[in-house]
Amino acid sequence: MNWIMLIIAGLFEVGFASCLGKMKESTGNTAIIWGAGFLVCLTISMVLLFKATQTLPIGTAYAVWTGIGAVGTVLMGIIFFKEPATFWRLFFICTLIGSIVGLKFMSSAH
Repeated sequence: MNWIMLIIAGLFEVGFASCLGKMKESTGNTAIIWGAGFLVCLTISMVLLFKATQTLPIGTAYAVWTGIGAVGTVLMGIIFFKEPATFWRLFFICTLIGSIVGLKFMSSAH
């Protein structure tokens, strides 16, 4: 259950990073709405990360949380913000995903 909370926390990290990007592009009330989304996603992400670390090793949980956030944010940037999808960028995202999976399995082994 704590791994599920950690994955959801990572997805909300993607949410707050994406809201931050949209807030940067916006003005007026639209920027305020994106800012509110940022705060909501940030709060949910932190609460779920905290709950997950009650039973998971903090180093592993934090690395997985930031990894999910990094991978998700890069993919969101490519899909929604028209950022470049170069070979090397995708290659290193794949190595990051492999590292996240490896950390999860190594954490389960102990």
